[in-house]
Amino acid sequence: MTKFIEETTEFLQKRGFENPEVGIILGTGLGQLIDEIEIINEVSYNHIPNFPTATVEFHKGKLIYGKLEGKNVIIMQGRFHLYEGYTLQDVTYPVRIMEKLGIKTLLVSNASGAINLNFKKGELMLIDDHINLQGGSPLAFKGVEKLGSRFTDMSAPYHSAINSTLESIAKNNNITLHKGVYASVVGPQLETRAEYRYLKIIGADAVGMSTVPEVIVANHLELPVAAVSVLTDECDPDNLNPVNISEIIAMAEKAEPNMILLFKELIKSL
Repeated sequence: MTKFIEETTEFLQKRGFENPEVGIILGTGLGQLIDEIEIINEVSYNHIPNFPTATVEFHKGKLIYGKLEGKNVIIMQGRFHLYEGYTLQDVTYPVRIMEKLGIKTLLVSNASGAINLNFKKGELMLIDDHINLQGGSPLAFKGVEKLGSRFTDMSAPYHSAINSTLESIAKNNNITLHKGVYASVVGPQLETRAEYRYLKIIGADAVGMSTVPEVIVANHLELPVAAVSVLTDECDPDNLNPVNISEIIAMAEKAEPNMILLFKELIKSL
């Protein structure tokens, strides 16, 4: 993997991806942030050596370099998931590349379902902790110790100072920002009523199919990371209706402006 990382990094550096300060991963239905960027360069994933290719229809599949609030940023417009058939090493490869290029902070967004019924769709949740239900680890491969500590500490995977700043920004702008535990499952099927009950019992406030692998690798690289979920549906097992994916995407887009404001104000303060 070290050789692949060097090849990919060199390719992007030659295309002007220089001295980035912040990396941002955009989740399902969350692409409006691109409109706020002064784009300097962009490359489709399928043109980047050793990079996976986004296969989900609402994930664009571009790596974008530009300026946001005066900072050099790299944005993943579309991410990778286990349910696309990728390995956990594939899913997290871009995090390793962004860190190698020089980012000092990683911001992650996703769309998720609210397990905590005090949380409502259209609101945001700051991830304070997580539960990995994806059945594996992105660090479980031969030679991982060459890239960082094999036994990575996860006692506080989300950066407390960044989270505090995000909470302050939300309060100052009258944005509802819950704080909770995110459970990451494989998917792509949605959960059964029994699974929603199980997730609530084990302490999850929201559930999705991403984010945790990237956060594990960020901690492996000692890279400060924060993550915000856009809550797109309410997962009440006693009143469960069939899921409409187009409605979930529409709810993510509706709630996204608040997430954009949080990220922009945070980047301004870094």
